[in-house]
Amino acid sequence: MTGAATGPQSRAGERPSAPGRVHVESVGQGPPLVLLHGWALHSGLWGPLLPRLAARHRVHAVDLPGHGHSAATDPFTLEEIVAAVDAAVPVGEPLAVLGWSLGGAVAMTWARSQPARIARLALVCTSPRFVAGPDWPHAMAAATLSRFGDELSVAYRATLQRFLSLQLHGSDPGRAALALMRKHLFARGEPAPEVLGAALGILAAIDLRADAPSIAQPTRVIAGDRDTLAPPAAGRWLAAAMPDATYAEIGGAGHAPFLSHPDAFDHALGGFLDGR
Repeated sequence: MTGAATGPQSRAGERPSAPGRVHVESVGQGPPLVLLHGWALHSGLWGPLLPRLAARHRVHAVDLPGHGHSAATDPFTLEEIVAAVDAAVPVGEPLAVLGWSLGGAVAMTWARSQPARIARLALVCTSPRFVAGPDWPHAMAAATLSRFGDELSVAYRATLQRFLSLQLHGSDPGRAALALMRKHLFARGEPAPEVLGAALGILAAIDLRADAPSIAQPTRVIAGDRDTLAPPAAGRWLAAAMPDATYAEIGGAGHAPFLSHPDAFDHALGGFLDGR
């Protein structure tokens, strides 16, 4: 991407996007790989993972619209988010996409709508549906997600800190990973509570179960066995429903295994992103 640097997160060798657009930082050499983060966060959270990935890929770390340095889309819908990300990532050879949590839903929607653009998917601690229902027990209760939205306008920072704690709940080495997440949480400014509330609305509405069988790209689904936000049963369901998917589960990990269990996460990815 071209444009002036947009903040202190830009590092040598990276090319940040211009202000006012979807913010993308690109680093490394090799086949293209896009990283899509989760709700309320930004692409700076991928920092510990970048050296390994950038050694083999041209990595494009995206701030999702309304997060980090990226402006929100209008209207703020999953489809518009996908369109904005698609427009921001350089055109060239087909992409590998690694999507975490909300970023996984964006990745799946992108792969379904632009199958020639996406070569393969790594879906990390994500789900085709993030709220439980009579026919979908593999998720948090709708009331839990709604409560986060209600609390955003009352105790904004405390709500986000509690959300971070929930992501590492039960994870063996979660304390160090939680400290890292808290350190980076507001490193790119404070996302607007109304945008985060709208993003929660997107999470509450997502249901990609009917779409999963039509997402034909090779896919690696990775789950943490102690994840309470996207339980491993949701990952196992995805891997079974998608035509060309494999599944890996990381023992002792919660919702952010790439931070809490980096070596196990790297092993779970294996050579998948390289087409092996």
